[in-house]
Amino acid sequence: MLSNRVSAVLARRNVHYAWVMVGVTFFAALVSAGTVGAPGVFIVPLQQEFGWSTAEISSALSIRFILFGLMAPFAAALLNRYGLRNVTLAAQLIVISGLLASLAMSHVWQLMLLWGVVIGIGTGMTALVLGATIAARWFSARRGLVVGILTASVATGQLVFLPLLASITERLGWRVALAMVCVILAMAAFCVLLLMRDRPSDLGLRPFGDEGTEPVLAPPPNKAPIVAAALGTLRDCSKSAVFWALFAT
Repeated sequence: MLSNRVSAVLARRNVHYAWVMVGVTFFAALVSAGTVGAPGVFIVPLQQEFGWSTAEISSALSIRFILFGLMAPFAAALLNRYGLRNVTLAAQLIVISGLLASLAMSHVWQLMLLWGVVIGIGTGMTALVLGATIAARWFSARRGLVVGILTASVATGQLVFLPLLASITERLGWRVALAMVCVILAMAAFCVLLLMRDRPSDLGLRPFGDEGTEPVLAPPPNKAPIVAAALGTLRDCSKSAVFWALFAT
């Protein structure tokens, strides 16, 4: 695989493959964040073309944000069960499918389904937990730095994408802008397919900063049903005062 060859080349230069994981994840999260913010640019064009009200369009966006947050516990369980690359790829394909289908939408219920439910689930599958999972699995040192970098990708994605999409929408229309988002998402998915690995042990490595000599073996996968595993984790977290402090903020 390409990741094995890249890892070998980097090792000769004393660079850990964990930083490739950070780069790939940053790009994927940046594009995902841009996708989450993109519909706000299209409110006026949708009103002009279909006559939908601001409340109707905003309802779809509200559904998306609700699912975006609710997916986090289930996303963590999915990542543990099926691996980083598989879940990230699936999430990106779901979002791409939803965006492509929305190019042909003509009724407000289709907007609710595609931009609300489909894109909400797709973006929520990785956005809130992927960065923390990368930091925990691939780094023994610099975890705070990594989490900070990957968290910054959310703001960076909206900072980069929204002005660009607004300009394209004004000149060429919202469908062209949306198609461009799909192309960039496909590029991110291709990078994930080629370069993302689940754990350092997949490449015969230890986490960055770990002084051991033998690869750390992956723990056995949790065989509990996804919903049960997610709710069990949520129940355990709810016993912590720190959890409720974070929830309140």
